[in-house]
Amino acid sequence: MSEPHVTLDPSGLDPVQQKLRGPLEEQLTSALQAATHRVRASYAGEPVEQVCQRLLDETRAGLHPDIAAGFSPDMDEFCRIAIAIVRGEVS
Repeated sequence: MSEPHVTLDPSGLDPVQQKLRGPLEEQLTSALQAATHRVRASYAGEPVEQVCQRLLDETRAGLHPDIAAGFSPDMDEFCRIAIAIVRGEVS
């Protein structure tokens, strides 16, 4: 599995968010990748649902509180990453 990446849907962004889209995607991607590495490193056989929630919690913890509060990711994608962690497909 390649490194996870966050891409924002421009149709769901207000004008300010659209102007900041690139840096915002970079910050979200960085937080998600760091969370993925931390969760993978401490994975101890938990079920996918728990790994998915932990991945979300760890990602939000790595963001500025204002950004974390407005971050509503596609949970199907977070669970896809969690499945890859459980299967050992994340390096």
